[in-house]
Amino acid sequence: MYPPRNFPPRRPRIRENVNEAIRASEVRAIYPDGEVVVLPIGEAIKRAKDLGLDLILVSPTAVPPVAKAMDYGQWQYETKKKAHDARKKQHVILVKEVKFRPNTDDHDYEFKKNNAIRFLKEGNRVKAVVQFRGREIAHTDLGHKLLQRFAKDLAGIGAVEGQPKQEGRNAHVIISPAKVAAPPAKEKEKQAKPEPPPPAPAQ
Repeated sequence: MYPPRNFPPRRPRIRENVNEAIRASEVRAIYPDGEVVVLPIGEAIKRAKDLGLDLILVSPTAVPPVAKAMDYGQWQYETKKKAHDARKKQHVILVKEVKFRPNTDDHDYEFKKNNAIRFLKEGNRVKAVVQFRGREIAHTDLGHKLLQRFAKDLAGIGAVEGQPKQEGRNAHVIISPAKVAAPPAKEKEKQAKPEPPPPAPAQ
């Protein structure tokens, strides 16, 4: 039987910017009843605890720092929810790659072109690559023509970033999602205002 192992006791987790962890001599304290008052930190914490709440620093760079009396668990929940909602609204632009050969047949070309259209509509960039193997490297012009055809087929959906580039045995071109131009102001007004009904015929 193994002897018991003595682990050191866990240190309590220190809550940053809450109650006694606030490193300020005084704060502008906000209480649930709407009262806002500048108080020494000790008195501000005591008043919050008398209400069964914590004093949480919400604006440390203000002069004096701003702290709010509220439930720490509720504050944590709201903070995590705001961060989660902000991440959902963010769209990470990825570079999606589609690969061709100089002699890619029409069926395979159309399949990959449709994938590229979907990527662009999702807001991502597309990197079209033509790979040359063996003796195909002697016909790089075919690869460049294929990339030019590809860019032309995606016109209106994507915008080409420069000309096709040759790097070793690969040629590639980058295509970004096309920016849709906003309609002119007059056109917007025309869309917003319904046309008046025709005048009634004279009796």
